[in-house]
Amino acid sequence: MRKIAKLSFFYSMLGMFLGVFYREFTKLNDYTGETVLSGLHTHVLVLGMFFFIIVLILEKLFELTKNKRFNGFFITYNIGLVLTVVMMAVRGYVEVLKLDISTMIDSSISGIAGLGHIIMAIAYVLFFLILLNRINDLYSSKSKQ
Repeated sequence: MRKIAKLSFFYSMLGMFLGVFYREFTKLNDYTGETVLSGLHTHVLVLGMFFFIIVLILEKLFELTKNKRFNGFFITYNIGLVLTVVMMAVRGYVEVLKLDISTMIDSSISGIAGLGHIIMAIAYVLFFLILLNRINDLYSSKSKQ
């Protein structure tokens, strides 16, 4: 439980930092248009901090970490989230600085961000399989008593 709480705290601090970074970086570069950087703060807070607060509550209720696949979910989800956030930051950086990048690099940024989303989707499936498994285990043990 401590690991989940610490990770939620880490994502809350990262989300706050990225919100300040967006505001200051765009101001420093006199950028007033739309940019992907504006969504980083919200993405990290919701997909990082709030998601792991919910996982923490569900851990207390259903002991999710007793499932042998929990660590796989945990690692997979964090890889997907970090990859997605890094690629959003790269995309926003390119937008704000109005960098002239090749089509290949532009496509690579989108492709890697897409890969991050796919990894997170796999992690969500793992998470719900773990959750349903733990719910079934708890209810089947109660019905045997």
